[in-house]
Amino acid sequence: MKVQVIIGLEIHVQLSTQTKLFCGCPVRFAAPPNSLVCPVCLGLPGALPVINKRAVDYAILAALALRCQVSTFTKWDRKGYYYPDLPKNYQISQYDLPLGRAGFIEVAGDDHKLHRIRIRRVHLEEDAGKNLHAAGDYSQVDLNRAGTPLLEIVTEPDISSASQAKALAVELQRIVRYIGVSEADMQKGHMRFEPNVNLRIEKDGRVFKTPIVEIKNLNSFRALEQSIDFEIHRQLEEFESGGQTMQAGNKTTRGWDDQRQVTVLQRQKEEAEDYRYFPDPDLLPVAIDQGWLDQVKAQLPELPLERQMRFVREYGLSDYDASVLTADRSCAELFDQAIKAGGRPKRVCNLLTQVGLRIANERGCPMSQLGLKPSDLACLAGMIDEGKVNTSGGVKILEQMVATGQDPLTLARRLELVQTSDGGQLEQVVDQVLASQPKAAEDAKSGGKKAQKAFSFLVGQVMQATKGRANPNLVAQIIRKRLGLD
Repeated sequence: MKVQVIIGLEIHVQLSTQTKLFCGCPVRFAAPPNSLVCPVCLGLPGALPVINKRAVDYAILAALALRCQVSTFTKWDRKGYYYPDLPKNYQISQYDLPLGRAGFIEVAGDDHKLHRIRIRRVHLEEDAGKNLHAAGDYSQVDLNRAGTPLLEIVTEPDISSASQAKALAVELQRIVRYIGVSEADMQKGHMRFEPNVNLRIEKDGRVFKTPIVEIKNLNSFRALEQSIDFEIHRQLEEFESGGQTMQAGNKTTRGWDDQRQVTVLQRQKEEAEDYRYFPDPDLLPVAIDQGWLDQVKAQLPELPLERQMRFVREYGLSDYDASVLTADRSCAELFDQAIKAGGRPKRVCNLLTQVGLRIANERGCPMSQLGLKPSDLACLAGMIDEGKVNTSGGVKILEQMVATGQDPLTLARRLELVQTSDGGQLEQVVDQVLASQPKAAEDAKSGGKKAQKAFSFLVGQVMQATKGRANPNLVAQIIRKRLGLD
């Protein structure tokens, strides 16, 4: 029996506009329930929607980043269904004329090679409210989220594993953050995933397909990967036990129970005709001319994967280091600018990834808010490479650069971290250490197993005596010379 996994992914991304898609209510997380609503997003009779142009700009920008063909003409449709969190009894969406189509995204596969996943469509729609079930034996509805602009991205069924689906989701998060259209904070519900999973099975010379299952409203990379893995095994076991195929069962939706680590049947999946789509009579179609498209296209930055590959190619970084740097756009741009200011790539990379990102994470802010200047970062990297300060001193200086805004030279002097390279002065300290540590000196000269450990101990004693201000390379040279090891 040969099994092929077939996965398509639907992703909902909340756009970071100031107001909702069709009204002026603010978009804000964790506001008091039902405090950010108006007659439009409450679906009251006679209330008319007005399009948020910024949301359309963001959607065009995302479509371009996903290499989609942007439609010159698109319209709004009513998608009819009733849930308590949808007060109009319909959702304003886009059906047959999406804003973008026929794009692609590249992600690393299980074989560590780049794979192209086709994008079927990118369209705008409004979000629903939120049902709450924590108040007792009844449910409550918070409509603050109703009307929030959502970007729905639908892939072709080109994904072949749970890990590849996760890789696509991670890359997509990186892209929408890079181009500035969404914070993509999954803890705030800014990104939600709905994978469609089924299997193609070859057995006894025949081909079978299991019924498609859509797993609803996953809000973490972990849940996405684990739910798909479970569903693959569940469908295979169901086929082997009962032989259920696509012809024998309709498409269903299932939820993910994170505590039990299982998917749970919810309902049979609606088809397009069940939603009773028709053009929204209250909204004009959107015509996108070349001038508008060019204006949005000018805002498109170098995308994260392209920049990551360039950092590896031009600066000789490892793929891991390049991926860490490019995870945050402001970090990648600061790195680029520091290199142009004269910093060595590997040293600047270490300062940013090991110190800068740590500070940014502790403060809960992007790198751009740390106030680091590219020229100062390049200067600090040069001071470490030239032996003017040691690596640990460089860490202290960078921390103080963020805290005080002062330049690295001033801080190195103020913190007394400038390493001394005065050979005569260091020779005196070395002689004193060797005189006080005769056993270590003999071990260092012995050439036995203890030699390297003893030598490092002597270097450490000199560094301690100079309060870390000695150049360790010069200290090592003097010790080798005094012990006749050269």
